[in-house]
Amino acid sequence: MAQSNPAAALQNIYRTPELWQKIVFTFVCLLIYRAGAHVTAPGIDVQALTDYFASQQGGGGLLGLYDLFVGGGLSRATVFALGIMPYISASIFVQVAGAVVPTVDKMQKDEEGRKKLTQWTRLLTVGLAMVQAYGFALFTQSLPNAVSRPGFGFIASMVLVLTTGAMFVMWLGEQITERGLGNGASLLIFFSIVERFWPGILDTFRFVSTGAVAPLALVVLGLVMVGVVAGVVAVTVAARRVMVQIPQRTMARGRMREATKNFIPLRINTAGVMPIIFAQSVIVFPGAFAQFSGNARAREISEYFNPGTPLYFGLMAILIVVFTYFYTSIIFNPVDLAENLKKQGGFVPGVKPGAKTAEYIEQVVERITFPGALFLTAIALLPIAIAQMVNVPFQFGGTSLLIVVGVALDTLAQVQQHLLLRKYDGFMKKGRVRFRGRQPAGGGGAF
Repeated sequence: MAQSNPAAALQNIYRTPELWQKIVFTFVCLLIYRAGAHVTAPGIDVQALTDYFASQQGGGGLLGLYDLFVGGGLSRATVFALGIMPYISASIFVQVAGAVVPTVDKMQKDEEGRKKLTQWTRLLTVGLAMVQAYGFALFTQSLPNAVSRPGFGFIASMVLVLTTGAMFVMWLGEQITERGLGNGASLLIFFSIVERFWPGILDTFRFVSTGAVAPLALVVLGLVMVGVVAGVVAVTVAARRVMVQIPQRTMARGRMREATKNFIPLRINTAGVMPIIFAQSVIVFPGAFAQFSGNARAREISEYFNPGTPLYFGLMAILIVVFTYFYTSIIFNPVDLAENLKKQGGFVPGVKPGAKTAEYIEQVVERITFPGALFLTAIALLPIAIAQMVNVPFQFGGTSLLIVVGVALDTLAQVQQHLLLRKYDGFMKKGRVRFRGRQPAGGGGAF
């Protein structure tokens, strides 16, 4: 019988050496990341920069959104001010190239090709980080009293420090993905958002206590957030089940495998949280560069990309839908699924095995992806619209909650998989499953 006691669940995690090591390694990497996010780059007056961000609609503008994703590193001008965003932007460019350029698409299907694309992504990350660092240096120089010694020396040092920091953050993310628990890039953003979540809540309640925000408006926004969280969970776990039938087969030693019926769960939101992250990266990058350039005209143009503007809503809706389909097509291959099903002797009732099965599964995925993308768009944009209507300066919209809830659910799912794998052997030895062949001594007890 499964244990529902939280203490017992923690003990099971601790008793699983591989899982415990992954969790400890992940937390160490996250702590290193957050420690670096509080080390200020040389030559900058942090107070002047913080005051500027505080004056920008309570931190809810474009730079405030970027600052949220890097855990406040941008407003404090830390060595990790760029965060993981250059790496995510580079990953987008490489994946888009795979969908457009046949050579890159072929490389994505080969082990050696994927290694080479990984190197290209890293090199592109360096280039993007240098461009963003240069823009941030120009931006800080344009602020009054923000830089003690402006000039070429300051710009060169900022480019070197911020680019190095971005590469180190990229390395941390890769280490978490390979040796830790969960997706490294998503966890870094998750940790950055969570760190600033509680101060944002306290600031909101402070506005209520001073009378700047009506209590009813806060209640309305809270109900919207609860609905968003429920919607995120529903979209994440919802799936379209495709029936699969495996016929009776003759096994070794004349044994027969009985015919079985099973289901292939096709998730409504197969892409997970990545379309939101990709869309935000695309919107943030050009607008942030425009503001960092120090050009007055460029800054005016960047205002159109601020959260809450009509252009922001329109671009976000389009990008989320596009990236949902795009990322789903990358991580889900119906041809491989159909081939594996054919090798096992299974088939979808009423559908010919092989190419026809792949076409059928692809059609199902396309149909369920569209409502999933629309719901994803609503979750990301609805809280921002509600916050504007009730005039609540709350900076954690649907995007932040979507990332936090989505990453948390994915990480917990990986923990559950490790625990199930740990108990699988014991289940086979002690459960109701009986082997018809030779069994090890002491096996076959009741579960």
